[in-house]
Amino acid sequence: MTIQDTLSLKVKEAVKTIYDAELPSVEFQATRKEFEGDITIVVFPMLRIVKGNPVQIGESLGQYLVSNVDQVEAFNVVKGFLNIVISEQYYLNIINDIRHQDKFGFIAPSNDAVMVEYSSPNTNKPLHLGHVRNVLLGYSVSEIIKASGKKVYKTQVINDRGIHICKSMLAWDKFGNGETPESTGLKGDKLVGNYYVKFDQEYKKEIKTLQESGVSEEDAKKQAPLIIQAQEMLRKWESGDEKVIALWKKMNQWVYDGFEVTYKNIGVDFDSYYYESNTYLLGKDNIVEGLESGVFFKKEDGSVWCDLTEEGLDEKLVLRSDGTAVYMTQDIGTAIQRIKDNPDVSGMIYTVGNEQDYHFKVLFLILKKLGYTWADNLHHLSYGMVDLPSGKMKSREGTVVDADDLMQEMINTSKEISEELGKLDGYSDAQKEEVYTTIGLGALKYFILKVDPKKRILFDPAASVDFQGNTGPFIQYTYARIQAILRKAEFDLSANVTVKLHEKEKELLKQVELYPEVIQQAAANQSPALIANYTYDLVKAYNSFFQNVSIFGAENDNEKIFRVQLSQSVGNVIKSAFGLLGISVPERM
Repeated sequence: MTIQDTLSLKVKEAVKTIYDAELPSVEFQATRKEFEGDITIVVFPMLRIVKGNPVQIGESLGQYLVSNVDQVEAFNVVKGFLNIVISEQYYLNIINDIRHQDKFGFIAPSNDAVMVEYSSPNTNKPLHLGHVRNVLLGYSVSEIIKASGKKVYKTQVINDRGIHICKSMLAWDKFGNGETPESTGLKGDKLVGNYYVKFDQEYKKEIKTLQESGVSEEDAKKQAPLIIQAQEMLRKWESGDEKVIALWKKMNQWVYDGFEVTYKNIGVDFDSYYYESNTYLLGKDNIVEGLESGVFFKKEDGSVWCDLTEEGLDEKLVLRSDGTAVYMTQDIGTAIQRIKDNPDVSGMIYTVGNEQDYHFKVLFLILKKLGYTWADNLHHLSYGMVDLPSGKMKSREGTVVDADDLMQEMINTSKEISEELGKLDGYSDAQKEEVYTTIGLGALKYFILKVDPKKRILFDPAASVDFQGNTGPFIQYTYARIQAILRKAEFDLSANVTVKLHEKEKELLKQVELYPEVIQQAAANQSPALIANYTYDLVKAYNSFFQNVSIFGAENDNEKIFRVQLSQSVGNVIKSAFGLLGISVPERM
């Protein structure tokens, strides 16, 4: 329990005891620098419950807290603000408590499980910059929720069927000359992606030829031989044609192998996989059940719909007139199947771009109408797109920023900056490469995760690797500085010591103490940005302490020990917080 939690309980108790009134909440703020105190209770909002002079109310509450809360040493009242002075021993105990906890701020997982879906790529191209934000968000939110005390299953739906997949397959079959990842030296997902681009190039040529012969653009797009052949290939796939299925399996495996390399390099993982080729027929039975219960209705043409007009939405198609499914159908079926596969799951989080906001609003509402209680715990982790200075990316035109290329660019940028600064002199080449990778990927991840998920990002690789400001490398450098201090400390750090706290030490301890609460807030809001920006604030507080307080030049051994212990605790929180973001920290830098 934090000091704020303790004070909140005691203030409510005081109001009940002194004024016989129920106070619903207590408002806190940081004490202004011109006043004595560590935390301030705002009295003005209480006037709705307690009638009287705010100064007198503040005095009464202050006296009660001094008498009933061990940690409260003194108080003063300025107008309607009750400034509380917390005892130094309370802050000293923070460090002693933290040093004896394996995972400070973490709560042991309960049996309450959450499933988090992220990535969910198409198997016709490599992962790109947009996927990078998706997987970093999904993975980080999973780790944060796990730290907050829940069991987490990480999953994805791989979109491995459909016309877009057939386009890559057809182009390889017609123009590939038997190329393989082995024969070309390309990752499988890149090779298949090249043929997706090749299809588009050849398709456009056919459209142009037809237009030149007098066919309208709209008709040319339908009559082009390549699109007709791709549609025929899809029909053969759906009917189980052996040759098409064999080609589909072969090329998909190339892509899966390529994806796994990217996932490993970027540092994310999954507990389970769902494949659209297996799930696309799910949901039809649920639609039939929904028809019988009156959740859905059938139109004259035989199509099935859900009327959501009373909820301020529209009518939503859930089954075509020919009986075939739409995306909504299979999403309904897949959600239900996941709960069957994992009965302990009480909620799901879908990490999908904000262009799908309406889709998920409808999906969750339909599942509630179907009577599934767990539908109340479904969340869409909606995020904004990632832009580059060059503009919007288009996969079929080959203008996307490939995830692998982006990661390598970040590592190269890190190398250039590190070499200019000369920070790695004396390292072996292997050690240097490891640090370049840690810094480069840390810069990429932090730049993306420090932004609120709902906001759009303009990604600037060079700015993200800056060693100053709110960047990953700046925080990593502070961690490395702390490790250097720990290596230099040649005394026993296991003892609990008592010292007179410097103002900067107290400010730093207040920041450290917030970590468990920030984890809970980040989990509740599904926002890694709260963890990222907390860590930046912690590092700023540490650097202010470092610049104003001499660690090894302290007046006595107890002060030296305490300041190194404080540094060690800050380093542990940095490493823990960055771990929740999927970012590594270097021991040297």
